[in-house]
Amino acid sequence: MIDELRPLEEGYPDVLVVIGVHSPKFPHETDHGVVADAVERYEVRHPVLDDPELHTWQQYAIRAWPTLVVVDPEGYVVSVAAGEGHAEAIGRLVDDLVAEHDARGTLHRGDGPYVPPPPAETALRFPGGVTRTPTGSLLVADAGHHSVVELAADGETVLRRIGTGERGRRDGTAGEATFAEPQGLALLPADVAAEVGYDAVVADTANHLLRGIRLSDGEVCTVADLPVTLTGTATITGDVPGVLSPWDVEWWDDRVVVAAAGVHLLLGFDPRSGQVSLLAGTTVEGLRDGPALEGWLAQPSGLAADRTGNRIWIADAETSALRWLERDPAGRHRLRTAAGVGLFDFGHVDGPAGGARFQHPLGVTALPDGSVAVLDTYNGAVRRYDPDVDAVSTLATGLAEPTGGVLVDGQLVIVESAGHRLTRPVAPGVIREVTGPARQTRRPPAELGTGAVRLTVVFTPAPGQKLDDREGPPTRLQVSASPPELLLSGAGESVDLTRDLVLADDIPEGVLHVTAQAASCDVGVEHPACRLARQDWGIPVLVRAGGPGRLPLMLRGLDEG
Repeated sequence: MIDELRPLEEGYPDVLVVIGVHSPKFPHETDHGVVADAVERYEVRHPVLDDPELHTWQQYAIRAWPTLVVVDPEGYVVSVAAGEGHAEAIGRLVDDLVAEHDARGTLHRGDGPYVPPPPAETALRFPGGVTRTPTGSLLVADAGHHSVVELAADGETVLRRIGTGERGRRDGTAGEATFAEPQGLALLPADVAAEVGYDAVVADTANHLLRGIRLSDGEVCTVADLPVTLTGTATITGDVPGVLSPWDVEWWDDRVVVAAAGVHLLLGFDPRSGQVSLLAGTTVEGLRDGPALEGWLAQPSGLAADRTGNRIWIADAETSALRWLERDPAGRHRLRTAAGVGLFDFGHVDGPAGGARFQHPLGVTALPDGSVAVLDTYNGAVRRYDPDVDAVSTLATGLAEPTGGVLVDGQLVIVESAGHRLTRPVAPGVIREVTGPARQTRRPPAELGTGAVRLTVVFTPAPGQKLDDREGPPTRLQVSASPPELLLSGAGESVDLTRDLVLADDIPEGVLHVTAQAASCDVGVEHPACRLARQDWGIPVLVRAGGPGRLPLMLRGLDEG
């Protein structure tokens, strides 16, 4: 969302003020220093209100991360939009508001109120993933410096930097190329690299690109532009709506697996053909196992192929879960969960996997003994899951947002992203158990009545646009629940943005999963531009007799009900 807003901030510098409101989901995010780090990490150039108790969230009746609220010069809310993809529509609305309030004399022009502090100077700045080259050096995605750094095996000596350090998306030599917040990287097998002409694939996260690096001279090329038209999909056709944010990449099952965190999918990229296919997920955010194309993921971030090649481990960040994708003898893929419960459950709990908890892990590393190290980012810990005994333990604590790891001579080298360094915090043979509380997100739930509830998704096309019904219904709504028994009726998919639900009176709480989309196009022009707005909501609900019988969700517009 921050990147999506940058053109608006630059295009309307004297009439538009952007104010970020930080509404944390996890306890780690309530630390003010963590918020300040995030402002620097993402190069935020507007004021940010740190609201750890979610007061503003509740005052504006927000239901989703992220949500945009447009306030006119007289202080009235004129539009609310949930999810990504609304920048163009908001630009049109701002044009109308500027004209209206200029004419009324109520628009006050001026400079923005915020001057960011200068960043600190360190060799690495908010690094992400790490991998080892055939020569033994380390490649690090240096997200804060928008580049890839090659370090000696000591993890400190800089051998070279690939990228200018400026935010951009330019291909070329190591001294010409630009990236935008690269996070993950992976090496190709030698035979594949020889065929395609590059050795490493980089998840260029804020550019929504996959980039290739030739290690011999540092030449950078773009190998896939996301979103893309997927091939071989059963559940999604055409371009994937939304911001893909590729977070990590890993070679597995004869392809590069891509963790598309922004749309909750795993993609497969074939570097030989350039095709991208869907491996797992439906774009619904949640935790559901089973056939891969029916399963749910939630910001899949870290990837690691196991030593046998039978599975790829997944750090599923928003469900605070460790999961894996496997291929059965018939070649079908299935999603499974090792530890983790759902969108709102987390903690630092070791022991049997069924009761173990993580807090927003962003990385995984396969270990030689078949176990997996989990970079438990918001707990500041390295954890270990042993599939032989189906249990979780702790290897190290006290780290500054660990996000990646790699084995060097049998020792685990960890990326401490907020520490801007690589460290070796895991002592050989030291395994311990931490018994902490299992916790749940404090996000305010929606209180609803038992029985009939009307769900309404509000969508208003941008000024100068109308719903696009040229190739069929322009809207779609999909509803499900966790547990499924919460919904006596109303689950499923339809083209109407209003749905009558019936909630069970013997299930006091749960989560409604709602996915809505709406297509709109320009009117009155020869070559109309079309846009698809889409949002997934996971709404925690409390079911009470006599509670409200209506649940409005804002895709874009104002609730008139």
